[in-house]
Amino acid sequence: MSTYDQTRARLETYFDRTAAKAWERLTSDAPVSKIRQTVRDGRDRMRAQMLECLPRDLTGARVLDAGCGAGPMTVELARRGADVLAVDISPSLLDVAQLRMPEELAPRVTYHAGDMLDPAHGRFDFVVAMDSLIHYRAGDIAAALTALKARTDEKIVFTVAPKTPALTAMWWAGKVFPRSDRSPAIVPHTQATIASALRDAGGRAVLRDVGRVNSGFYISHAMELAG
Repeated sequence: MSTYDQTRARLETYFDRTAAKAWERLTSDAPVSKIRQTVRDGRDRMRAQMLECLPRDLTGARVLDAGCGAGPMTVELARRGADVLAVDISPSLLDVAQLRMPEELAPRVTYHAGDMLDPAHGRFDFVVAMDSLIHYRAGDIAAALTALKARTDEKIVFTVAPKTPALTAMWWAGKVFPRSDRSPAIVPHTQATIASALRDAGGRAVLRDVGRVNSGFYISHAMELAG
């Protein structure tokens, strides 16, 4: 089994069983701890930042929300008129996403539990992958992006965990002191590392920096792949 498949299997177990209720609460309007509020605020800011990379009017566009979770990005894409395929490895979170989808937007969205890279999903105009690649190594990220780009006519907007001293230290601490009850490790990267991995994977698209969000216990860096 490849590294991508191994990591995806761990993520499926974590998000669909271990942490499904916690993520359902985090992505709602329910009160949370101060620490989790920083994560909620950071994710809201990152979602808005990624959406700025897409047209305001997505009417007629087919968009993949890769790793849609409880669906906040899916709602915003549907509001812009997109036909959205919302894919996640957690059926539990997809159930939440469907319950939260405004009734008037529901006809624009199709939900699918499974692998966001499945070629059976077909072609897209745009792909959005918010924090769904942050647990993977650079080579796996590049392979995923290359596979998606072959079926994407416009651009892919995605995030990675930036390689900061704090995140790097946390990653190494997790390697030395693993705990079975926590989420799979976040793997930090630089933009140069992702660009190099894309070249090694044969990708020729242009990688552009979109920006970083740092909100307490949430830190993520957005990029776009186009061309």
